[in-house]
Amino acid sequence: MAVLVLTDADITVNGVVLSDRANSVTLNYEIDSVETTAFGSVGHKFVGGLQNNSCDIEFMQDFAATETEATIYPLVGATTTVTVRASSAATSSTNPLYTLSGTFLAAHTPVAAAVGELAMTSLSFTGGTLVKTTS
Repeated sequence: MAVLVLTDADITVNGVVLSDRANSVTLNYEIDSVETTAFGSVGHKFVGGLQNNSCDIEFMQDFAATETEATIYPLVGATTTVTVRASSAATSSTNPLYTLSGTFLAAHTPVAAAVGELAMTSLSFTGGTLVKTTS
């Protein structure tokens, strides 16, 4: 079985490739558990409910046109699409494309760093629908 060292992740936000400005990405795929336990049951029972997805990305701040700030700032308070692949290689069964559509960005910190540190912005996209594509 092969293992993966993540060195070439492919990340787009709102259709803009921002992989070269990111250094961390976490994509969470979750289905709410909805309890269906009824009288007479001897244990809890559950069914799957709604998707409850999120995507956390650490970006190096860049104020140039079409880079981090220009892409992110207008998205606060809106829904967008985020895509993530483990590698920039073609989408395949060993390099699936994850598309998180209708995800919400509640906050953005445009300036965050101390003297001599790299300016970063941490984003948390929440909600939306996740689809995995392998071809």
